[in-house]
Amino acid sequence: MREELWPGWDSEAPPTEQLDRPLDEQPALVEELLDGDRVSPVPPSPGKRLLAKVLMAVGGVLAAGVVLYTVDLVLSAGEVPRGVVVAGVDVGGLSRADAEAKLRRELEPRLTEPVPVLAGDVRTTLDPERSGLGLDWPSTLAQAGHQPLDPLDRLTSFFTRRTVDVVTTVDADALTQAVDRLAAEQLDHPATEGGIVFRAAGDGVGAYAVEPRWGQQLTDLRGAVNLVKARWLDKSGVQLPMALTPVKATAAGVQAALDDIVRPAVAKPVVLHGEGTDAILTPLAISAAMTITPRDDGSLDVRVDPAKLRQNLQPQLAGTEQEGRDAQIVFTSGAPTVRPSEDGRRVDWAGTFSPLMGVLVKADGRELPVRYRTTKPALTTEAANALGIREVVGEFSTGGLAEPSAANVRAMAAKVDGALVKPGETFSLLGRTGSYGAAFVPAPANDDGTGPTVRGGGVSQFATTLYNAAYLAGLTDAGHTPQPYYLDRYPVGRDAAAIRDDGSPVDLKFTNSLNGAVIVQANVTGSTVTVRIWGARQYRVESDTGPRTNFTPPGVEPGPPGCQWSAGSPGFSVSDTRVLYDAATGAEVRRDSTSTTYSARSAVIC
Repeated sequence: MREELWPGWDSEAPPTEQLDRPLDEQPALVEELLDGDRVSPVPPSPGKRLLAKVLMAVGGVLAAGVVLYTVDLVLSAGEVPRGVVVAGVDVGGLSRADAEAKLRRELEPRLTEPVPVLAGDVRTTLDPERSGLGLDWPSTLAQAGHQPLDPLDRLTSFFTRRTVDVVTTVDADALTQAVDRLAAEQLDHPATEGGIVFRAAGDGVGAYAVEPRWGQQLTDLRGAVNLVKARWLDKSGVQLPMALTPVKATAAGVQAALDDIVRPAVAKPVVLHGEGTDAILTPLAISAAMTITPRDDGSLDVRVDPAKLRQNLQPQLAGTEQEGRDAQIVFTSGAPTVRPSEDGRRVDWAGTFSPLMGVLVKADGRELPVRYRTTKPALTTEAANALGIREVVGEFSTGGLAEPSAANVRAMAAKVDGALVKPGETFSLLGRTGSYGAAFVPAPANDDGTGPTVRGGGVSQFATTLYNAAYLAGLTDAGHTPQPYYLDRYPVGRDAAAIRDDGSPVDLKFTNSLNGAVIVQANVTGSTVTVRIWGARQYRVESDTGPRTNFTPPGVEPGPPGCQWSAGSPGFSVSDTRVLYDAATGAEVRRDSTSTTYSARSAVIC
């Protein structure tokens, strides 16, 4: 094969030796190589040609990249890395001197400009000079670093941006005080719940929205100071995080309540038609009665206070109401007669106000009918007539009244007269008369005009008279206190006290144990007080008084100047037995016994 390709090839020589010979020593080979007609080399395949072209292209690109990288590295030596932005100013690719000049040119004017501060819903400014803020130019550029040597980093720097924070000079105390003062004066505020307020407008009233506002507070002062220090030169300003206090109502909820309910409600008066009289509910009265509270869903709950509406309308509708009156048993001609009862008529405020909210939102037809409810008397005319009060069942009189004690007895009789006691009920003298107030005058405490002067003095005589009338009527004693000293104007063992020497009242009670109701009639004529108890007679009553025992002689004591002489009285004990007989059959029903001990009363020598 070698001989066919190259005839001068020395097949006997080793291949390496033949290739190592100079060409001038191999004329046959040279001649063959130069003779194109006789030598026809085999051309390379298409795949090999493509691979060769690719390798040549890649080599060219790499060679160009190396050249460009070298040129870029040389040209950018000492520059700020590409893509570097300081406080919104692009300084990438500039020399450090040019970068500092550009920063000074664009940022130095902002050193004295107010720093925008956004904190929650507050937008304000901070004075940098008063806050101790300045800029450290070399340190800021030093943060940018140097040109990267990594080819990939240098390539990506053409397409990316890197923000570098400014390095500030700060008077820490001044900045802390400035931020703290800004928070106290402007940033912090309490929550304002959404609502509606009213203002008088001519003859009417205007309604205005109170916009809801979340409360906020700067709780991290140190963090806020650091944020201001780092971001105060940003064109967008400094945003400070705030601790927020939410509110319930939303602005939309407030506006909806204002437009749909409140403003229509106070636009015109509402007329209420009573029986014979109309009442006017003015816009001012409507607004004063409104209660507006936020709901969890952001809306407002609008209501009217019925108590305030009633306070406004009651005087206007008072003439349409009628006071009810119980039937009364009176003694107009000495005998009990029934004074008829009357039904009461009162405004049903709840029923009247029930449709009010629907009327308030209407532009026209703002009218309401007044509803009433009828109240029945506790004692009707029919019930009073059915009580069967037709005769005196117990009567007692005492005399010897003298002024000023007589005035107090008359006042007490007026309060007790007409008292109705139904079966099973208990009558209380103190419950009927109350404390001895303005209707009573100062008088000697004892019924005979002796003792200290107290307001209501002498009323024990009325209590004794009432006690004996109830005793004779067959009513049951429910509690009484005997007088401390015996007075011979009363039955022994059958008296009752109504006042003590210190002026404090003493109660007297009895229970109506009869089959029917009774009524008390009391009056004072001259020096005599009489109490009659009317009803239907059920008993005949007799008294059996025992002997006096355990006598205690009276002492003697000198009285003060101007005193009243008194002979005194001995003390003793006595028992009394009340015997009740059936009024129809005369048969004994029961016996009630009581024991009384009277104290001795010293004689007073003036």
